[in-house]
Amino acid sequence: MASVRELTRDLLRSWGCTTVFGNPGSTELPFLADWPDDFRYVLGLHESSVVAMADGYAQFSGRPAVVNLHSSGGVGHGLGSLVTAFRNRSPLLVIAGQQARSLLNGEPFLGAVDAPQFPRPYVKWSAQPARAADVPAALARGLQMATQPPQGPVFVSVPVDDWDQPGVDVPSRPQVTGFGPDPEAIRVIATALDAAERPAIVVGASVDADDAVEDAIELAERTRAAVWASPMSSRCSFPEDHPLFAGFLPPADRQLRQTLRAYDCVLVIGAPAFVYHVETPADGPELPPLHLVHDDPTVLSWAPAGSGLLSTPRRAIRALNELVRETDRPASVERLKPETPAATVPMTGAYVLAAIRRALPADGVIVEEVPSHRNDLREHLPITARGRGFFTIASGVLGYGLPGAVGVSLAAPERPVIAVVGDGSAMYGIQALWTAAKEHASVTFVVLDNAQYAALRSMAESAGVAKAPGVDLGGLDFCALAAGMGCRSRLVERPEELDEALAAAVGASGPTVLHVRVDPGYSPLY
Repeated sequence: MASVRELTRDLLRSWGCTTVFGNPGSTELPFLADWPDDFRYVLGLHESSVVAMADGYAQFSGRPAVVNLHSSGGVGHGLGSLVTAFRNRSPLLVIAGQQARSLLNGEPFLGAVDAPQFPRPYVKWSAQPARAADVPAALARGLQMATQPPQGPVFVSVPVDDWDQPGVDVPSRPQVTGFGPDPEAIRVIATALDAAERPAIVVGASVDADDAVEDAIELAERTRAAVWASPMSSRCSFPEDHPLFAGFLPPADRQLRQTLRAYDCVLVIGAPAFVYHVETPADGPELPPLHLVHDDPTVLSWAPAGSGLLSTPRRAIRALNELVRETDRPASVERLKPETPAATVPMTGAYVLAAIRRALPADGVIVEEVPSHRNDLREHLPITARGRGFFTIASGVLGYGLPGAVGVSLAAPERPVIAVVGDGSAMYGIQALWTAAKEHASVTFVVLDNAQYAALRSMAESAGVAKAPGVDLGGLDFCALAAGMGCRSRLVERPEELDEALAAAVGASGPTVLHVRVDPGYSPLY
């Protein structure tokens, strides 16, 4: 009879999951024993970076990624990034080591107490199988759960002595596909769009994850609807250079209501309605009639208004494209072209982002974690790729940018990747530079150094919090950090250096870190 380890590897092969991200410990050694030549083990130097790398890999590839963590301590280190993976809806299979079953009646060293409970509620499902023989079945169930809409991470704790035990074979089943909308309900939405004089569409990250961007473009062009990005969306689901793209909805209730008051019908696809970040008085105008399409019934349950329709985005959008009438009504979209940022010393964040736009190849991918420059990014670095061109955090938990970009690059080595991260954000995942060098990932890491947690300072001032401590940084040498981990690096302090540095980094093979000093000034977040 085959061992649990052999059956697990056969299961992972059947799913195409032969890349494993991890930081191993003693309770994982039997899983790693006699590592097969057709598997790839991507080593990270911290579990938070390991999970974030797997997150980026899974999001770009559209396939589940396997993460191997060490007992309770390793899972604890990775929890921040697991929160992000859950909010990003990334299909991760997290396999964590556990002490030997014979020791679990006590509290052994390196044992995980109530292991399946530890990562909840930031996993879709978690388990520690009752018998060693059931480990393959639990992993098979986990892969099915992780990839079923709504996608997300799952967790399986495996005692160290299970891997050599005989296992029960589990036949591999195909991934469950998306599901379509109720025919009558989708006709109601189509009728509302046809009758509207000023329709709008709000797209969320799930539209891109479901490979439905081209379908969303067709729907917008058929209806001549203005298209808005949902608040705090972690992916780009509509090209920002399209004439129907209207902009980004603010994550604040009053401002969002004021933005949407111009429309008489709003269709929200693949996004919650709505995610807010700051509290505002609830005295804004009433929301227009909303129609919400989402693949997660939980999201539909807490929406404050509107009719809900359960469906994966692509199937719903394609159904609408077959039903709505093509119209020639004028589009109600007006976007002011931003002024070209001035070349100053120190440079502004806006100036650097505009330079990155010039350097970004047509097939380039942006991975972003610059909270204090988010508004500048939207104005000066529009994402124009029609699918899988932009990734950021849906959770607000720092530490995704550097390792997430490494994961994206490993999933798509043929596409140039630029990671735009703040100095504070970079330090949450700095260990990923070592993996980037070891894996020869062609990523350009642009670190915008404003010597502070500027987003936090902005929020403190907006909230009237004076003299908040812990917001000043400074003294960080990212070139030295990069060199210590095997990456090329360059300090950029003047505008005349920037374009050449970006061109050289984007055109190079392997990773490069550009430490870019920028003006410590900042603008309000919202």
